[in-house]
Amino acid sequence: MSEVKLFSGTNSKQLAEKIAKHYGKRLGDLTMSKFSDGEMSPSFNESVRGCTVFLIQSTNPSADNLLELCLMIDAAKRASAYKVCAVIPYYGYARQDRKDRPRVSIAAKLVANILTSAGADRIMTCDLHAGQIQGFFDLPLDHLNGSAIFVPYLERLDTKNLIFAAPDVGGVARARSYAKHFEVEMVVCDKHRKRANEVASMQVIGDVEGKDVVLVDDLVDTAGTLCKAAQIIMDKGALSVRAIATHGVLSGKAYENIENSVLQELVITDTIPVKQSSEKIRVITVSDLFAKAIHAVTGNTSISALFI
Repeated sequence: MSEVKLFSGTNSKQLAEKIAKHYGKRLGDLTMSKFSDGEMSPSFNESVRGCTVFLIQSTNPSADNLLELCLMIDAAKRASAYKVCAVIPYYGYARQDRKDRPRVSIAAKLVANILTSAGADRIMTCDLHAGQIQGFFDLPLDHLNGSAIFVPYLERLDTKNLIFAAPDVGGVARARSYAKHFEVEMVVCDKHRKRANEVASMQVIGDVEGKDVVLVDDLVDTAGTLCKAAQIIMDKGALSVRAIATHGVLSGKAYENIENSVLQELVITDTIPVKQSSEKIRVITVSDLFAKAIHAVTGNTSISALFI
């Protein structure tokens, strides 16, 4: 078996250090130099010849961090690494996974092509915006599920009147999987958008009166949809509303929206570094989940045990 080495891009240093600690190795030594105009140049400060290399980097903000990851992959391949696995806790551009109107890019597919062309032998990620993005890759992809992190947290809450809600129609399957696990009902918030990040109208399909509602999503960006859904659910007679979302993009007025909302709390993971603290935002780590997946990959064992 080849030696395993873990390296981090600049965007995921904290998470990578946690993953390495859970895995039982130190992070490898890598320098990311920059020219005065911002051009990046990665270099490995230790040999990776014949090694299985895991490069940990979330691609948010998308462009610079994606290019940095590609340069790291290329450098590792040119340094004669045996295999290169791109560990992408948050896969940027995943929201553009289809042509939903004329003359637009399918960016999620383009990014898959770029990573493949850069020389990645394997991809490891968590909670893609749409599961079918896995089909954009012609190489092995390990798609981890945030439920392995959130389910134990929700079980500790011991809520009696639990019910799950999808903040939009696209999240129905995700919310249904939680409802099935806890053997409770679910509702759907049907929304209509005028444009990206702006909700025109929303209505709740289902009964939430007297319930403790958990909104389930893969990511929260400006938090506009989430906060509006929470308000409508409370107006319908719910006892409380909290939300779980794997990726805390939290751009624009997200923190302000969350602070001013009726949400009891928003639970996210550390796939993306949190920019500021908030009493309503709780962060739980995915480091152990990724460390176990890396152990399974390097040991040629199944990752099925990581799914709930």
